[in-house]
Amino acid sequence: MEIKIELTKTPKQKPDMDNLGFGKYYTDHMFEMDYTKGIGWHDPKIVPYHPLIMDPASMVLHYGQATFEGLKAYMGKDQKIRLFRPNKNMERLNSSNQRLVIPQLDVNFCVEAIKKLVEVDKDWIPTGEGTSLYIRPFVIATDVHVGVHPSLTYKFIVILSPVGSYYAEGINPVRIYVEDEYCRAVKGGMGFTKTAGNYAASLIAQETAERRGYTQVLWLDGVNKEFIEEVGTMNIMFVIDGEIITPALNGSILPGITRRSAIELLKDKGYKVTERKVSINEIYHASRSGKLQEVFGTGTAAVISPVGELLWENETIIINNGEIGPVSRLVYDTITGIQSGNVEDTYGWITKVD
Repeated sequence: MEIKIELTKTPKQKPDMDNLGFGKYYTDHMFEMDYTKGIGWHDPKIVPYHPLIMDPASMVLHYGQATFEGLKAYMGKDQKIRLFRPNKNMERLNSSNQRLVIPQLDVNFCVEAIKKLVEVDKDWIPTGEGTSLYIRPFVIATDVHVGVHPSLTYKFIVILSPVGSYYAEGINPVRIYVEDEYCRAVKGGMGFTKTAGNYAASLIAQETAERRGYTQVLWLDGVNKEFIEEVGTMNIMFVIDGEIITPALNGSILPGITRRSAIELLKDKGYKVTERKVSINEIYHASRSGKLQEVFGTGTAAVISPVGELLWENETIIINNGEIGPVSRLVYDTITGIQSGNVEDTYGWITKVD
């Protein structure tokens, strides 16, 4: 399909690129494509950023058929624009779509559409350390009908946002609250997908965490409230006695692309990496015995986020004296170096825009 391009006649004033925050500003253009049953995906176009006009009976508003992804574009010192494993994001979007009975997208076409959109708005890519252009592809059900069944029409949209660090702490360790009352997902549900409902389910615990002075929530399994799953915005890894341990993908954990990259990288560097069930009790006792060396999260938004403290049942677990550890630093420096072009990409993870 040919992508039509309509450029804006009223460019926005760009924000202060040294004070971006995360998800506050949006570029001049967006990508749109429609789906109609019997026709398929059609009419792809890049158009000026604009509000959506939706009927109050649009099915996404009532039944939650909505999936999304998150990836970034980076401007290197060589002025080359790089995307980090975009095909994996689009493959994961299709996995989410399949679970929510949303039609599959052509992965390669979507990557090309993202590249074109980023090229159109390349002047919005910040160049400061730790900054990037966040890319948010998403699909919503647009059929006008109040009735529980899959929609017959959809929109696939991509918007762009120049961003700084996701957490105010940046690469400094964050404090995490362990949630043991509510659950986010269970096996057989939608925990492995990126769908709006998963994040709606997390908000009540996030509010509790913030009231207690913690940055994020660490979720336990929904059955026993014992086994660690993931943090609200990232997967989680533990360094115990020299071994990196991360919860195994079990159907209720998002298969993170940064998680996967970190595992590949650490194994390549000679570390023992184990994917298995890991309980909060195990982490507590590893901390008390002095074997818990590091904890860090992995995700697109923050890349790597060291964890300096966990709060579980009023027990405080301090990790590495609240400082970033060598494993966290290695993964962060290597992945961000590859993303910026400062470290050679020997893994084939980078897609260049131009």
